Amino acid sequence: MDSDEPDAVTPEELEAAARTAVGQCLGIEADESVVVITDDERRTIGEALYAAAGERTEDVSILRYPPGDQHGAEPPAPVAAAMSAADVFLAPTTKSLSHTRARGAACEKGARGATLPGITESVFTTGLDADYEAIAEACAAVHERVAGAETIRITTAAGTDLTVEPGGREWQTDTGIVREPGAFSNLPAGEVFVSPVTASGTYVVDGTMRPHGLLDPDERLVFEVEDGYVTSISDPAIRDQVEAGAESVGRDAYNLAELGIGTNVGVEQLVGSVLLDEKAAGTVHVAIGDDASIGGDVEAPLHLDGIIRDPTVYVDGEAMDLPSA
Repeated sequence: MDSDEPDAVTPEELEAAARTAVGQCLGIEADESVVVITDDERRTIGEALYAAAGERTEDVSILRYPPGDQHGAEPPAPVAAAMSAADVFLAPTTKSLSHTRARGAACEKGARGATLPGITESVFTTGLDADYEAIAEACAAVHERVAGAETIRITTAAGTDLTVEPGGREWQTDTGIVREPGAFSNLPAGEVFVSPVTASGTYVVDGTMRPHGLLDPDERLVFEVEDGYVTSISDPAIRDQVEAGAESVGRDAYNLAELGIGTNVGVEQLVGSVLLDEKAAGTVHVAIGDDASIGGDVEAPLHLDGIIRDPTVYVDGEAMDLPSA
């Protein structure tokens, strides 16, 4: 997702992936209204989804606007209105709409939908070529293990030792199967996640994180966390992003927003796309910034995920088995 290399994807592969999204994942019906939200850099994927949705319903529209400045930034007002007015929305965009008030408001009004933040053609075709029933089963197994836990501790050989406390907040599943009013998912999908009440320790990103993409084998991004806030960031580029967010929301930009466990058993290796890599089975990811759209109470103009390889996850002191590809 952070690569500048061109995607070697055929129109037929785009069509097949789009049909999986609107059929297997969203289950669009002939009497439903659909809006595709895209931007100038994701137009090809937006048009593929528009065409696939048009095979299932005549009430389909597409809106395009310039890419936003930051992941989690609100879209233009007409885009937000269109999302809330539709039965179904799909949003392949450069900057994420997942953690926005616009997306949350649309789901509260009964729209169901999927965001595809930072999607590329290769990630779109790879990530949608998956068995979403198997992903849903993996989500259910992880959810059963972590639901109700008082503490989750994550350790890695690279130096992660982070303890989070969900504090009664609900663990959520992202299965990619979005059939009920108000339901929402990323696509590609596959994770179980929570917005913890607090967290402390250290996490070391050694997988993928914006703006760097897939990290080199010896590259490490180190984050210190105290009482639910990130207090130290080793990487200047990421530090600059968070400091920019803090200009408008202060300390909330440093909120430890999310702990996620990947459950997409079809992802065999990290590719440099946060959207896909955070779903990889056998990984965890931690995010900074906004959590209001995933069960928390912090609103911030950013949501920055970092993927951690080969973790051990302890649930109330006991190691759990993670899904594997």
